[in-house]
Amino acid sequence: MIRFTALFPLTLLVISSLKCSVMETPNQKTSVEPDIITGADQTTKYLPYLKGKRIGMVANQSSIIGKASSVDSLLSIGIKIVKVFGPEHGFRGNASNGAVVADEKDPKTGIPIVSLYGRNEKPTKEQLMGIDLMVFDIQDVGCRYYTNINTLEHVMQACSENNIELLILDRPNPNGYVVDGPVMTEDRFKSAIGIHYTPMTHGMTIGEFAQYLNGEGYLKKPCKLKIIKVGNYNHDMPYVLPVNPSPNLNTQQAVMLFPSLCMFEGTAINEGRGTRMPFTILGAPALKGKYPFSYKPVSIPGMSERPNHKDTVCYGLDLRNYDINKLRRSRQIDLSLLIELYNAYPDKANFFNPERANGISPFDLRIGTDQLRKQIIAGVPEADIRKSWEPGLKRFKAIRSKYLLYP
Repeated sequence: MIRFTALFPLTLLVISSLKCSVMETPNQKTSVEPDIITGADQTTKYLPYLKGKRIGMVANQSSIIGKASSVDSLLSIGIKIVKVFGPEHGFRGNASNGAVVADEKDPKTGIPIVSLYGRNEKPTKEQLMGIDLMVFDIQDVGCRYYTNINTLEHVMQACSENNIELLILDRPNPNGYVVDGPVMTEDRFKSAIGIHYTPMTHGMTIGEFAQYLNGEGYLKKPCKLKIIKVGNYNHDMPYVLPVNPSPNLNTQQAVMLFPSLCMFEGTAINEGRGTRMPFTILGAPALKGKYPFSYKPVSIPGMSERPNHKDTVCYGLDLRNYDINKLRRSRQIDLSLLIELYNAYPDKANFFNPERANGISPFDLRIGTDQLRKQIIAGVPEADIRKSWEPGLKRFKAIRSKYLLYP
């Protein structure tokens, strides 16, 4: 008989260690909210469901119960995990952004690790053989260009095609308060960093996004889902991630600034890759004399081997003390940073990286449209740019509302 008591101390640990969250909204006084409890930490709700089944897990370093790996913890009490599927950065989270990750055997557990960021993005029929139930337990950060939602769709598609149920251990979206940016509407802007017709920030958890994929026809046939909801959570609540979701999101400041600063990929600006401060600083060599702050990107194995402006001093903005509450109050990404650095950049013709062979700018692929780039070049005021987003955002929010699990 499988005993579940071994996991309870971990669950109690995470519950007792969490402090009350403080919620602040633009039209509401500060109030104390009860502790957030992730789906994974609510072990009594799903351990009986795993008993006796051969489990496949989509997991990485953010997949934890208490403070320990959910894979390691479940194995320790006899849950039969037969295969682990790893997203971008790999199962243990030690691969650089965009790096191809090979299949391997986990040295700690001996379990086969199938990479979903290598030879195939979607699990094959052969890779799913012998699996009775798939479990998805990965922390997301709420952006279209953060590839975990792509992995989610590929896994759901494979499970649907092979009649395997998907159990999602849901986690809070640290950027769940914001739905903003252009909505991608054209197939020509689809890429590895954007395959969904959403704004740049979608404001959904992984569980909610899975329901959205099912309901909006992204799959050939719906995937059978079981979702363990986050306890005591709503989208306005701040959530400090207990584990870095990827190598270059290594601080809470970076997680919160990521939606705004990741826009700079596809431009001449380095966004902190190649430093220990990614997504909290911005700069380029050509901005010398414009800003006093400087830094030098270098190759850092496991984070960024080939950063923009490698081994060259960059000048720009230090946002490590940027007031994150400014974003929470506005419920918007910070578009002013992009406008400011474009205006300050002396060689405007080369601010946006050259188009690829398909005639599409890397910046446009990230944003999901070519309109923002054209508006920036034309000097369109920020208020007018945002006004152009409003019809798409209004339509998306109406669709999104059908799939929300939390207020």
